[in-house]
Amino acid sequence: QVQLVESGGGLVRAGGLLKLSCTASRGTFSDYNIGWFRQAPGQEREFVAGVSYSGGRTHYADSVRGRFTISRDSAKNTVWLQMNSLKPEDTAVYSCAAALSGLYSQPQLYDYWGQGTQVTVSS
Repeated sequence: QVQLVESGGGLVRAGGLLKLSCTASRGTFSDYNIGWFRQAPGQEREFVAGVSYSGGRTHYADSVRGRFTISRDSAKNTVWLQMNSLKPEDTAVYSCAAALSGLYSQPQLYDYWGQGTQVTVSS
């Protein structure tokens, strides 16, 4: 079993940047594919970015490709989401999730979730 904790959220102006962290405790973190998801009020949870267990494969939603970068350091049990050129529509609670069986964009296929961190982008 893996426990995930997100950090790094906050309030930033449009065009600014933030770096989110997802740190794992317990379990073998290097076995897990990690996804970042976000959910804005009144909207469904949506996939943002994901990285394979090895770090060799990444996947991005079209809405963030070219602005966000996902990376991992399994020795530090951490995955980062670097978010640049932030827009007001990026405002949401961002959560990381772990999946043992593959790298997916569907949230229901993930096994473990963190509590989330709020990102607010002002115009």
